[in-house]
Amino acid sequence: MRAAILGCAGPTLGDGERDFLKDADPFGFILFKRNCETPDQIRTLIAGLRQAVGREAPILIDQEGGRVQRIGPPTWRAAPPAETFGALYARDPERGLEATRLNARMLAEELRLLDITVDCLPVLDLRFADTHAAIGNRAFSGDVETVIALAMAQVEGLRAAGLLPVVKHMPGHGRARVDSHFELPVVDADGETLMATDFATFQALADLPMGMTGHLMFPAFDRDRVSTLSPAVIGEVIRGHIGFDGLLMSDDLSMQALGGSIGERAAGSISAGCDIALHCNGEAAEMEQVIANVPDLADWALVRAEAVVAESASALADAEPLDMDAAASQLEALLDDG
Repeated sequence: MRAAILGCAGPTLGDGERDFLKDADPFGFILFKRNCETPDQIRTLIAGLRQAVGREAPILIDQEGGRVQRIGPPTWRAAPPAETFGALYARDPERGLEATRLNARMLAEELRLLDITVDCLPVLDLRFADTHAAIGNRAFSGDVETVIALAMAQVEGLRAAGLLPVVKHMPGHGRARVDSHFELPVVDADGETLMATDFATFQALADLPMGMTGHLMFPAFDRDRVSTLSPAVIGEVIRGHIGFDGLLMSDDLSMQALGGSIGERAAGSISAGCDIALHCNGEAAEMEQVIANVPDLADWALVRAEAVVAESASALADAEPLDMDAAASQLEALLDDG
């Protein structure tokens, strides 16, 4: 297995794409809106991806609610953004936790029925007055304890339906004032402030099986390298201060916050301490560069990857079906009566 998670170009898998993936053997795959049309089509695509690598590879998706939903109406529901649950929690903590847990379970149930195994949640970034809209209402709150409480409830909901969570965007994207899809955010806060705020949410959920970096510059820890490519940020902050020992993937390597070629980005993320290089856009030439520049999973990265696969199988085996109509009515009541 190569130390990569890859996207694919469209709703079906072409012969050339299938042959490439068979040889590339990435650890897993990630789906986007371009890949998702109907339930049967998604299941067929996933079966093809797994057949290409000859195993039950993890299938990831970013299904948060709000702006970030890869599946949605009319076939699937429109889930609220995280900010909705943060506001409810501020008014009524018990109701906020219950609604967050239920909504996450509903998200996960829809995904489980499609054979998707990992939802890239929770977003543990804090929301500040000048947080860029790239995060915006994807964040629960600007309060550390609120984010921790709601994220834990969200994880419970995902796991109840058999899906694994991914904490993101490590070690914190909330202070970014530009969109890392297009520019490099620079976080000027000092280390002491970051440890007490941005990093604290991740520290509280450091025992989760998977995490994703953010592409930001933290001069307090590394003045020269973006966090995804920084041994200091990954080693001292994410693995050290935060204490995260799960499978760590980069954010999408095609984002413009990163410089250099795609191959250089892939190699740099692994050498900095990421276990997995994530590449999302499905462009064949870029995926070839990623695969040419990442190693086979080995040592601790392989141990972590195998732990993810085992935990996913266990979670799916323990999952209980959810009555989605009843859950939708219950969630509506929780949100309306808040």
